Amino acid sequence: MDKKFTMHLDVDAFLPATDEEKAYMVQMRPSSTFFKDGIKRLLKNKVATVSLIIIVIITLSSLIIPTVWPYEFDDMLGVRPGEPVDASFNNLSPFEYGKTELARIEAGEKVFPHIFGTDSSGRDYFIRVVKGTRISLAVGFFASIIVLIIGMTIGSIAGYFGGKVDLIIMRIVDIIYSLPDMLMVILLASVLKQTLAPALEGTALASIGTNIISLFIVFGLLYWVSMSRLIRGQILSLREQEYVLASQAAGAKGSWIIRKHLLPNCISVVIISTALQIPNAIFTESFLSFLGLGVNAPMPSLGSLASDALNGLSSYPYRMVIPALVISLIVLSLNLFGDGLRDAFDPKLRT
Repeated sequence: MDKKFTMHLDVDAFLPATDEEKAYMVQMRPSSTFFKDGIKRLLKNKVATVSLIIIVIITLSSLIIPTVWPYEFDDMLGVRPGEPVDASFNNLSPFEYGKTELARIEAGEKVFPHIFGTDSSGRDYFIRVVKGTRISLAVGFFASIIVLIIGMTIGSIAGYFGGKVDLIIMRIVDIIYSLPDMLMVILLASVLKQTLAPALEGTALASIGTNIISLFIVFGLLYWVSMSRLIRGQILSLREQEYVLASQAAGAKGSWIIRKHLLPNCISVVIISTALQIPNAIFTESFLSFLGLGVNAPMPSLGSLASDALNGLSSYPYRMVIPALVISLIVLSLNLFGDGLRDAFDPKLRT
């Protein structure tokens, strides 16, 4: 008799499932956190991974090489105390030596080569490029942190409280957006350079230089508006969630809700925006240094090196090409890495 038409229970249907049957019926991936899942997606993006490796190599090189390199970035090789100036060290070609070094080589000494030659003042050009890369990266990183802090604070306040607070803040943002960026950056950098010099004299900040301090102030005044708009948009959509209402009903303060609930849920936007802000800051610093409003001499940056190379462009074109290539490589790698972060951490782009 067919079991479909019988009232007897099928005992075999109540037997425990085997491991193979469980694996076949339960199709679930291992549990993971948002951050781990984003990292896995990021590492699957080969372009973003290669860009990250390039950024790490450039950063580590700019930190390690100056500690082991035999030449200093401000050491004029042809100038020695109590000795006549040796002009043979000026404008050396790559892997070329000065007269004093040639004499030492003939005497049997080993002299470390000048890989990129020297500049018009007899300073090793390779270590100046490495030092300039470190300064440009540091300026871009810290300027992005300043933009992140200011933009995140103002954007979260505007998005959470809304009303007149949001109205006033957004009108300020609109006014800043209407200003011509580069013109305001040049004007502010020029004015702050003159006004900060007396105030910083004799302080610990004087070693950093007035131009760098003024550059940070410019970023803090002008470049936070995009970050604040992004954070505001996220907060406006998140503040209507049930967990925010529950926190408000429990008597939680607005600042606590922003720090504990709203900002952690905006972390993907924060990471992506900060990663994309760093190349913008580096490019702005290089642009201002090229115009003479960047780092103070003799401290080099990639922009100031490119600016100094203009004087001998026809005779020594590689001095312009090398810092320009480094700037292009850093900005391109950071932009591609930022795009990879956006693809990996933005929930709207997940398939």
